[in-house]
Amino acid sequence: MKPLDQCHVLVTPTSFGRFDSAQKTQLEAAVGRVTYNTTGKPYSSAQLQKLLADVDGYIAGLDEIDAAALQAAPNLKVVARYGVGIDNVDLAAAEKLGIVVTNTPGANAASVAELTIALLLNLIRPIHAAAEQTRHGDWPRLKGMSLVGKTVGLIGLGAIGREVARRLVGFDCTVLAHDVVADGVFAQAHGVALVDSAELLTRSDIVSLHVPVLPSTEQMVNADFLSQMKSGAFLINTSRGELIDEPALVSALVDGHLSGAALDAFQHEPPGSDNPLLALPQVIPTPHMGAHSDGATTAMGHMSLAECLAVLSGSEPRYRVVSNQTNRNVS
Repeated sequence: MKPLDQCHVLVTPTSFGRFDSAQKTQLEAAVGRVTYNTTGKPYSSAQLQKLLADVDGYIAGLDEIDAAALQAAPNLKVVARYGVGIDNVDLAAAEKLGIVVTNTPGANAASVAELTIALLLNLIRPIHAAAEQTRHGDWPRLKGMSLVGKTVGLIGLGAIGREVARRLVGFDCTVLAHDVVADGVFAQAHGVALVDSAELLTRSDIVSLHVPVLPSTEQMVNADFLSQMKSGAFLINTSRGELIDEPALVSALVDGHLSGAALDAFQHEPPGSDNPLLALPQVIPTPHMGAHSDGATTAMGHMSLAECLAVLSGSEPRYRVVSNQTNRNVS
């Protein structure tokens, strides 16, 4: 194994070390060479194939880490994901090539949960519209909905779902959750009722998605799912855009079956100004910003750095991901 001080590390998340410069200092002191992403965007597979040729360690953002990219990296020992999602990494190819893949479970859970609550409140109380109209000299009387006595349904009760549930406790609302491997102890301790998906959809005034992208969850929010939702309900997605059949959601919003949606993730990112969801006033779109807080960024940086250096030093990482493992931490 190559000595750590001779290793070359590629770092592609542009926020790495933003709130804690010691992360870059520590990395640069530990290894022989560090290359940072200066484009401001995730790399494509074609770009990675050129960049990874002599890289030993890779702290990875939302780049296209497919088999072709990994096969172009003969020295690569570790892909340390800066975040929890691994749907952009070809885990089978990495395993075949002997490349360790890690992630940072729990690092952004609180941050994403906070954004979820913010979007929820903005959906049921038209804060943005009220502020804009007031700014322009109007004094509107806009109707809103109180959370007291309402029902919020969480699809997924993993790391982020649990943090959302914790924050809902003080709103005097009913919290339902559906998860294939639900944490019954947590649910009982926090007053969360575990129900099947059909009951959750028919009872909930607000449905919030907190599951990873898997074959069983991809486009799970389809026409059938939406038709089961309570008339006038709201939908929130701070997880992954691949969970939603976007044309079906447009139809449910246009015909009035749903009152609104808040989306921090889209099937294609950025979605493009021609995406019909962006033209609907009852949709709050945000640019996949759930993990973009000082706390989440710092935690992801520390964890991905530690995982990368551990593997390059010949140690076992704490958060290894394997190809047949369901990534529960995304939720």
